[in-house]
Amino acid sequence: MKTFDAVVASAERFVLGEGPVWDAARRRLLWVDIEDGAVLIGRLDGDSVQVDQRLDFDGTVGAVAVDADGQLLVAAQRELVRIELDGSRSPVVGHIADDEPRRLNDGKTDPAGRFLIGSCPKAERMNDEWLKRLELDGTVTTIDSDVGLSNGLAWSCDGSRFYSIDSFRHVVWVRDYDPATGAVGERSKFVRIEDGYPDGMCSDAEDHLWIAVYGRGEVRRYSPEGNLVAVVRVAALQTTSVAFAGSGRDILVITTASRGLTPEELIEYPDSGRIFTARVDVQSAEVSPWVPVSSD
Repeated sequence: MKTFDAVVASAERFVLGEGPVWDAARRRLLWVDIEDGAVLIGRLDGDSVQVDQRLDFDGTVGAVAVDADGQLLVAAQRELVRIELDGSRSPVVGHIADDEPRRLNDGKTDPAGRFLIGSCPKAERMNDEWLKRLELDGTVTTIDSDVGLSNGLAWSCDGSRFYSIDSFRHVVWVRDYDPATGAVGERSKFVRIEDGYPDGMCSDAEDHLWIAVYGRGEVRRYSPEGNLVAVVRVAALQTTSVAFAGSGRDILVITTASRGLTPEELIEYPDSGRIFTARVDVQSAEVSPWVPVSSD
């Protein structure tokens, strides 16, 4: 099994960094600080990440996606919001999260450019969180409605296998997926991670998954058969998500969190909340931009 060490990439520390996205067309990196209610936009400088812009929201921010022209889709606390090139904002879907104590969490575009978004409980865990998909015509489809905490999403290179994480159940699910029609098959367990919480993930060009394991300070690489084949060690206990970035799509960007750590843990992990990067000798799979909802 291969082992890699991540390096600190950002000077800034974030409360709950999440959801990195590489916008190749504009050579910029986007991610969110969920509990600080911000979308961050930055750039890679070698293995370092420099913050160029911050977009603030009232409440939490779960995820961000970018379309081919550079417009953003932001999962705010309860609704999906479009940010146009001039900075103007408008709701894409109003109040996709209902009045129950939950918020929007991790999200990602599928191979056809549809946006999938999951929910996170803000109170008692009831295993009634959901995973939904914003269709190209603006309607919303519910894929799962019995999730403990919906988190990372990924697809195989050909789009035929769809992976999703339920962090509270410690499970990565897999199912058949048809990018052309959006048809989704029955889910089955791909891998269970008991010694930490599987959080965000991405796939690479060899159809392996890279999964951030919250509470372990690791990113783990799994083969298509579910075998653990590599580990990236991160000097931050709460690793939250991953994405490949850079002109070669070969720099693994890792977000982490600083929230909830004890004073002793902060002494042991002083870089908690920073962005990390790692060179892991593989490129990412192709990532599709978000396709804005049709106005027809």
